[in-house]
Amino acid sequence: MLPSGTKSSLTSELSKNQYRSTMKIIIAGAYAIGTHLARLLSREHDDIVVIEPNEERLAGIGQDVDILTMEASPTSIKALKQAGAEDADLFIGVTPNECQNMTACTLAKALGTKKTVAKVDNSEYIAPELQEFFSELGVSSIIYPEMLAAIDINNGLKMSWVRQRWDVHDGALVMLGVKLRETCTILDRPLRELCGPDDPYHIVAIKRQGDTIIPGGNDCLQMYDMAYFMTTKQYIPYIRKIVGKEHYVDVKNVMIMGGGATAVRTVKTMPSYMDVKIIETDDQRCERLNSILENDKALIINGDGRDLSLLVEEGIKNTQAFVALTGNAETNILACLTAKRMGVRKTVAMVENIDYVSMAESLDIGTIINKKSIAASHIYQMMLDANVHNVRFLMTANADVAEFIPSEGSKVTRKPVKDLGLPKGMTIGGLVRDGQGLLVSGNTMIRPGDSVMVFCHNLNMKKIEKFFL
Repeated sequence: MLPSGTKSSLTSELSKNQYRSTMKIIIAGAYAIGTHLARLLSREHDDIVVIEPNEERLAGIGQDVDILTMEASPTSIKALKQAGAEDADLFIGVTPNECQNMTACTLAKALGTKKTVAKVDNSEYIAPELQEFFSELGVSSIIYPEMLAAIDINNGLKMSWVRQRWDVHDGALVMLGVKLRETCTILDRPLRELCGPDDPYHIVAIKRQGDTIIPGGNDCLQMYDMAYFMTTKQYIPYIRKIVGKEHYVDVKNVMIMGGGATAVRTVKTMPSYMDVKIIETDDQRCERLNSILENDKALIINGDGRDLSLLVEEGIKNTQAFVALTGNAETNILACLTAKRMGVRKTVAMVENIDYVSMAESLDIGTIINKKSIAASHIYQMMLDANVHNVRFLMTANADVAEFIPSEGSKVTRKPVKDLGLPKGMTIGGLVRDGQGLLVSGNTMIRPGDSVMVFCHNLNMKKIEKFFL
């Protein structure tokens, strides 16, 4: 059977060919990550096939998405051939079964697919010494969403006054997402007065009442804005001062609600100076956590993280951060609100349902974690032709940020930044040259080999890519 849900894509082909040849992508698994990726990539007008044995899951992708769907097993060689694995650019295995993902990647690679990526649930598989082994099997890259989420959570915990942090080249450049309050000293002034060539930061994006702004020199910061600063590591204390967050206490005591895999990875990668308590409702899971985390500084508590008396008993008053990681978005949001009412300043909520993200943000939940968005960002960069090292989708800002490395003779290296004719909705926040982070002004000349940080809103990433090829 030819894939169901087939649509004509003549206009897609025309738009694709303006910038590059069509990329053929096969996604195995119409679950959270696969469906999210399919929707995300369909906007890029590539040739996408989703393989999924469950008809209802395929139907859940929707008829408005310009992709092909196949009701078949992703480990069926016949199905893989029918999907076009023999000449596919990228195969993505994101079913709930890691063995199936690995097998499907191996088969796709053997048939001729250029790159493969498999989602796994076993932390052992991401060990660096195993990567060559898996590559020989046909698995080009492995993603473990729980580990990716844990990194984001800990980045948020290390700096209590920051909503989002993203380090480039081990901190040569740092992006900080900060909620601005009345204590901020740089409100209501045009950015041209604040972010000159000699200033140690740039404002690369602003989220304001549901709208995202890629700011120009005449824009001003306002109270309750979510502002994204690009700076270098040594100036982080300066940013903290000007946004008026010096009074925020550093996080030392952490309370986590929900003892799943994300919580385990978070504890395993948490800084040693932090003490953590995990509250878990399931007594058997508590026993398992005690076994898994016996060498880590974690106290396991059997109970409900929404129980006020339990929170008080376990020292919520002396806790600087509350992290809600259950599988239920509503529960996580409510628990964070409860923690905030009890005086906890830093809250982190895992919100897997995209529909709840804006609500969580409006309720002033500090850091919002969405595993499928994080995983999709990591997979997305594999599609780009330019030398791209990092791609992140800033959910709360509805913006993309990527690290591009321009080729010799690429358009972006020919003129100063101000004369490049960059499209509306795009800005260059900074670059790393010879290991040193530099902020970019209008007169900056970008060189081949620089790592360039690009921010964009409502803009196809591949339109940006052509500047760097």
